[in-house]
Amino acid sequence: MEISHKYGTARIEAAPQKVVSLSFIGHDFLLALGTVPYALRMWYGSHPYGVWPWAQEALGDGQPIVMRGEIDIEQIAAMKPDLIVGQWSGMTASDYALLSQIAPTIAPQEAWGDYGAPWAGMLRTLGRALGRSEDAEAQIDRIERRFSDIRAAHPKWQDATAAVVWSGTTGAYTADDIRMQFMAQLGFRAPPALNDIGAFDAIYKVIPEEVTDPIDADALLWIDAGSNVDRLNRLPLRHTMRAYQEGREIYVGLELAAAFSHSSPLSINYTLDHLVPLLEAAMDGDPATEVSTSRAVGILPGEAK
Repeated sequence: MEISHKYGTARIEAAPQKVVSLSFIGHDFLLALGTVPYALRMWYGSHPYGVWPWAQEALGDGQPIVMRGEIDIEQIAAMKPDLIVGQWSGMTASDYALLSQIAPTIAPQEAWGDYGAPWAGMLRTLGRALGRSEDAEAQIDRIERRFSDIRAAHPKWQDATAAVVWSGTTGAYTADDIRMQFMAQLGFRAPPALNDIGAFDAIYKVIPEEVTDPIDADALLWIDAGSNVDRLNRLPLRHTMRAYQEGREIYVGLELAAAFSHSSPLSINYTLDHLVPLLEAAMDGDPATEVSTSRAVGILPGEAK
């Protein structure tokens, strides 16, 4: 099996038995395919082995080595893996040159960039690497059917705009990011003005506090880990946005934000279960309809805590 990527080609001679995952979200995809990684790279959170609740059942009694921070070549070499995967890892050319001497190594695809790989593409690549393409395709079909059903049930969402914004710095994710790819599968598109901010091909753009057009969308999703509610209520021009005035803001707290940000075969259903009702409330055309999560944390108009 040969898998091409931005730095070359990974040649996999036999079914891997000892997989090291350097991708911050890659362990979710491996677990979805029935493979417990020998080692995984911790992203964030306090869950055992860095595995969030939606993937705990798939982890079972597995106890992967947890790596933190930058890629540690010596640590990985000592593990003697037979496959290294890093589609969402920030792996550099120099990292790859060393890692590929240890074991076949799958780096990001050139077309997707370091952190722009779509979930289906990541799963399909790993399915090939593990000899489980049939399983990968079945999961892709099942999830894409659910997206299709949701799109059909919500025609007003089609071609509406959505902004997914980190509340800590008022930074918006672009169409190339995994979160906005998720929204696109529901029918939403990024606000056109977002393209005029900063680098054209960036996946995340910081928005000046005095500028609102790039994030004043039909649906405005505030991503938060739980510590930025006060900041949201102090944003000087937030009250001027129609998303605020028309009740189209959605507060996305820690666990839902993590599921949304992983966008893995194991987290997508969790995200859809929780996010779709919030989008329905925000997009029903009635400003009086409250979005439950926004009410709960106190960011509705006049509800500043």
